[in-house]
Amino acid sequence: MSLPKQQRFPWNLDWNLLRTFMVVVEQRGISKAADFLGLKQPTVSAALKRLEYSAGTQLIIRKPNEFTITRPGQVLYTECAKIFGTISQLPSLLDIDEAELRGHLSIAITSSVMSEHFDEVLHAFSQAHPHVTYAFSVNESDDVATMISQNRASLGICLLSQMPQNLDSRVLYREYFGLYCGARHPLFHAPDISLDDLRGEPFVAFQTEAEGKPLEAISRLRAQLGLANSWRGVSSSLNEIRRMIMANIGIGALPLHVAQRDVDAGRLRQLPPYDDLPQVDIFLISNPSRRQSDAESMFLTACRKALSAIDLTDRTYKS
Repeated sequence: MSLPKQQRFPWNLDWNLLRTFMVVVEQRGISKAADFLGLKQPTVSAALKRLEYSAGTQLIIRKPNEFTITRPGQVLYTECAKIFGTISQLPSLLDIDEAELRGHLSIAITSSVMSEHFDEVLHAFSQAHPHVTYAFSVNESDDVATMISQNRASLGICLLSQMPQNLDSRVLYREYFGLYCGARHPLFHAPDISLDDLRGEPFVAFQTEAEGKPLEAISRLRAQLGLANSWRGVSSSLNEIRRMIMANIGIGALPLHVAQRDVDAGRLRQLPPYDDLPQVDIFLISNPSRRQSDAESMFLTACRKALSAIDLTDRTYKS
């Protein structure tokens, strides 16, 4: 007696097709997915057709100049990401040694996180457990939260526009953003700078400064100061924002404690206002539903213990 279709599906499915499908969705196209996987485009296209045949439904609408994921495709992608996250944990879960703690920590992090408290935990843990390995991947904050919710990393460090209900979120540190210009800007050598001097000035912006995003407060500050109506440069990377400020593409906002090194070196100058600056929290996030390896569990415990022992005011960086 043959099994019903739904029960036959997991036995007949080539699991590699799920991985290929996930990459196609994330790369937004078959040709880009082929380059990412090191395969030929017809191979990826054939794999997608085989998966659609096995699933009995269209997953992606493929037309010239159009790439649209169907509703069943969206559902399958979410499950594929979860499966990939679970499988990625297996090496750490199986790397067990009774004498020494072993394992791997995958940390998804937004760009240019600077926290002496986190670095101290990382140092102490690495000294105590020399056989644990680490991998840091730099992503946009929204992508970090997605990776953690999909179980694709041990923990994340990022900005949050709202608290995710399914994740454990704790403030790692608090920072303040100020406006800066580079040495090529006319205001850099001005003896005094007033707020009126900033009116109409071109600016560069983080992608997360949009409404409803974590750095929206910076956008509100610019509007209050009367800067130019639209950005001249945009990036998700703090290093690239810093580069554009120094190249005089426009003035821009940077965390005070991150920019201080360039200020001291004469590469940047802070612009007014100097008080009531945008305040931003950087979060340590993890997934309670993740089956943590011993290394992951112990590292998160060490982080939480350190955060509990240090008041937030001492984890607030103003300069």
